[in-house]
Amino acid sequence: MQQVEIHTSTKTYPVYIGKGAIQQLLEIIHGTEDHYTSIMVITDETVAKQHLQTFRERIGLERVFEKIVPSGEKAKTFDVYHDCLTSALEYKLDRKSLILSFGGGAVGDLAGFVAATYMRGIRFIQIPTTILAHDSAVGGKVAINHPLGKNMVGAFHQPEAVVYDLEYLKTLPEKELRSGFAEVIKHSLISDENFYCWLMEEIQSLNEMTDPQMLEFLTRGVQIKGAIVAEDEKENGVRAYLNFGHTLGHAIEAEAGYGKVTHGEAVAIGMLFSLKLSTQLLGLDFNIKEIKNWLKGLGYKTSIPSGISNERLLERMKQDKKTVNGSIRFVLLEKVGLPALKEVEEAVLLMNLKNFAEEGEFDD
Repeated sequence: MQQVEIHTSTKTYPVYIGKGAIQQLLEIIHGTEDHYTSIMVITDETVAKQHLQTFRERIGLERVFEKIVPSGEKAKTFDVYHDCLTSALEYKLDRKSLILSFGGGAVGDLAGFVAATYMRGIRFIQIPTTILAHDSAVGGKVAINHPLGKNMVGAFHQPEAVVYDLEYLKTLPEKELRSGFAEVIKHSLISDENFYCWLMEEIQSLNEMTDPQMLEFLTRGVQIKGAIVAEDEKENGVRAYLNFGHTLGHAIEAEAGYGKVTHGEAVAIGMLFSLKLSTQLLGLDFNIKEIKNWLKGLGYKTSIPSGISNERLLERMKQDKKTVNGSIRFVLLEKVGLPALKEVEEAVLLMNLKNFAEEGEFDD
C-alpha cells in the first residue's frame, strides 16, 4: 500500500492507495480526537448493489446512515443534492457528523458539496471506487451540474482523508476503466514525459492491467495532482493546468447530454484537440498520430459524436470556468510537462472544430 500526503493552505490529509486500504478507514475515524457523532454514507445505485453489503461488514460501524443516489452524472443535480440535504436533516446529522463518499467521481463531487454546505460545512472522507476518482477525490473541488454547464455550482472543501482500495476497481466495466484512464494520461502529459512514455509502453489493454501497474499509475497521478493543489488550492494559477482536455471535453459532455458520453471519453477527444492547437499555436513537437492510434487501440473514440454542432460547442466553451470576458482560454502544451494557458480566437476554434467534425480527425 502507498500513502501520499496532500498539503494545502487549509488542510493536510493522507491518501491511502492499495489492496485492503479500506482497513485504514476505522483507524482514521477512531483516531480523531474530536469524535464523530454520526456518519452518513452517500453512494450510488451501482456501487450499492455491488459493494454496500460488504462495505458495511468491513467497517462494522454503528450509527451509520445510508443515502443511495442515481449513478453517474444523474447524481449531480439540484434535486438529488436537495434530497441528500433533506436526508441529513432527517437523520439529525450535526456539525460533528461525518459524510463518507463511497463511489466514483460523480458521487464524490455530490457528497463533497453536501458536506461543504450542510450546516456551513462538515467533515467528509472520500472512498473512491473508480479510476476516474483518483483525480476528483483529491484536491477538494466539489460541485453539482447546472443545465448550462458542468460543475458550475460548487465549492472548495478538502476531505479528511482519501481511502483508495484497489479491490473496488475489479468490478469496473471497460467503459469506466477507459473513462478513468484518460485522466491518468492527462496527468502524464501536463507533468512528466517519462510517465507518459511508461504508460504507452505498459498499458496496451485496459482489461489486462495488473495490480502493480494500477498501483503505480494511480499513485503517480495522485502525487501529480497533490503537487499542483499544494501550489494552488483555489485554482488561481497553475491548478488550471489540470483542465487540459476539459474545455472541449466538458462542452461535449453537456451537448451530448450528461451521461451519454463519459467524462474520460470526452476528455480524450479534448486532449487530442488541445494537442493539435498546441502544435499550431505554441510550436509543440509531438506525435499526435501515435497517441491517437494508442487511444484507438484502448477503445477510445477520437472524434466528436455526430449531431453536435460546432457553434453549440463554441457557446459551451464560452461558459467554461477559465473563460474571462467571453475570451476562451485553453490549456495547451509548449512541450510534454510544460503546460500553458492560452487565449484562442473563435475563428481558430471553429476552423479546427470543422476539420475535426468533417474528417473525424485533424489534418496531419
